[in-house]
Amino acid sequence: MISRHKRNTDPMHDSSRCGAKTRSGFPCRSPAVSGKARCRMHGGAKGAGAPTGNSNALKHGAYTAEKIADRTEFKRRLDALLEKNKSLVEDLKNTDASNFWK
Repeated sequence: MISRHKRNTDPMHDSSRCGAKTRSGFPCRSPAVSGKARCRMHGGAKGAGAPTGNSNALKHGAYTAEKIADRTEFKRRLDALLEKNKSLVEDLKNTDASNFWK
């Protein structure tokens, strides 16, 4: 049964529209959420967006100039120790092992 009376759709047509662009490049035609500029699918819903105090966005400082300099110095010292170790091993190979433990 189809109703013959005219529905009052003016408020729906007069409501503001979502300002987001769709993947096709055209603006979204859904009505914006009350008090927001976007529809419920484009971030106008309650709770949408990043949480306040997002701990995932904290800076760790691993790439500051100071930390890079620390790593460079550590690598330089490690290379020097490895070179010293290599020379000690060569010296042990060249010594007479029979007198080494006496």
